[in-house]
Amino acid sequence: METVSENRSHGGTQGVYRHQSTSTGTEMTFSVFVPDHDAGQMLPVLTYLSGLTCTHANVTEKGEYRAACARHGIIFVAPDTSPRGPDSQGKDVPDDDAYDFGKGAGFYVDATQDPWAAHYQMRSYVEDELPALIQQHFPADMARQGITGHSMGGHGALTISLRNPRRYRSTSAFAPIVSPLNCPWGEKALTGYIGGDRADWRQYDACALIEDGARLPDLLVDQGTGDNFLEEQLKTHLLQEAADAAGIPAQIRMQAGYDHSYYFISTFMADHVAWHAERLKH
Repeated sequence: METVSENRSHGGTQGVYRHQSTSTGTEMTFSVFVPDHDAGQMLPVLTYLSGLTCTHANVTEKGEYRAACARHGIIFVAPDTSPRGPDSQGKDVPDDDAYDFGKGAGFYVDATQDPWAAHYQMRSYVEDELPALIQQHFPADMARQGITGHSMGGHGALTISLRNPRRYRSTSAFAPIVSPLNCPWGEKALTGYIGGDRADWRQYDACALIEDGARLPDLLVDQGTGDNFLEEQLKTHLLQEAADAAGIPAQIRMQAGYDHSYYFISTFMADHVAWHAERLKH
């Protein structure tokens, strides 16, 4: 693992790191904020998954999480959204001309379709490889993990947590894509990465996973009412309906006037960090 940068901030260290990923076959970059702590102390971990077009840098620079993480003693991890650049053989990772497929749009799935299957293994990267790396190099108590994310990353956070209920003690999301089976972004991405059999998509759809029996102890979601993607792509009401039918205590807060940007995310980030901290205390 290579250190790209480390900066003192809010009583902790904000770092950016790079490593050669076995999941994607490429270099991957991620950021980690570690609050000051006593020698030998192990801290809970909150992973944040970013949305379409983003890298690790968007939330690192605009998410405004560090003060809250320092206050509550939480490590904050932010990976990239897809493979990028040349692979280990020097060949360029495939891309697509559109913003919602290819680089910056990995959708946190393990692709099965060519040419994407060779590198687009973001589910394995986030679920397995990155946590092992964090455990190896940082004072992380991996028995106390939470996960959150925005938009495509909210989709990732919800589905990863639903598939791994014993791993993540807390789950939240900002303006998540709640049902890729029922929106244009999801239909495009899952067809391209997974193929045309919609039954195979259910493992990557939060509402479908809940319908199929997956459960969370509780859930926090913030969604802006001024979000221009709400009606066509996000469809927050589908998650509320699925959670209600399954008896999952879901606090889904419709925030008046907020859009899809980091102005929205940063406004409610401290609330989410505190909510996770309460569930990661012990």
